[in-house]
Formats: sequence, structure tokens, C-alpha cells
Amino acid sequence: MKLPAFLRGLFWDQEFDGLSWPRDRNAVTARILAEGGRETIRWLRDRMDDDRLRAWILDRRGRGLSARQLRYWQIVIDLPVDEVDAWLADPARRVWEERARR
Repeated sequence: MKLPAFLRGLFWDQEFDGLSWPRDRNAVTARILAEGGRETIRWLRDRMDDDRLRAWILDRRGRGLSARQLRYWQIVIDLPVDEVDAWLADPARRVWEERARR
């Protein structure tokens, strides 16, 4: 299944026409959660229910998402507070967030 055209702007650095939902599901999910807007998130949530989305984020320990994004998803899909707190307190994560602020 090809991706809808309104997602094209999120994949400016990739060959968009070569992407598909079944094959590139992880990359598409990561990009939408990190950079997507309301329409793209709605599209994603039509394909992944809360349980699948929660499992996806938990499996990756929130990697690729900012603290603000993690807190948002913590509320929306009921991520465990103690796990999100632990991810955000991880010193390795802080190194990358500090670099992003520069």
C-alpha cells in the first residue's frame, strides 16, 4: 500500500514513491510521531490502535521522540508514567537532547 500524498513532506530526504506502509511501517510511524501534524497523526491512528501504538513506543523506549512528545503520548495512550520518567532521566538521552538545543 502506497503512502498518501499528504505524507510526502515528511519524507523530503527519502524516495517517497518507494515507501509503503506494510514494508516501511516502523520508519513511517517514527517520522509521523516525531514530525507529523494533526492530519498525519490521524492517518497513523487509523492504522494503529492505542494498544499497538503504545507497544511500538514501549518497545523503542521512546527513542526518537522529544520529552514533550513523550509526555503528550503518555497522556493520550496511557503510557506508564514510571517508564517515561525513566526514559527521560537516562543520561544517554540527555546527551542527545542537549545537542539538539545547541
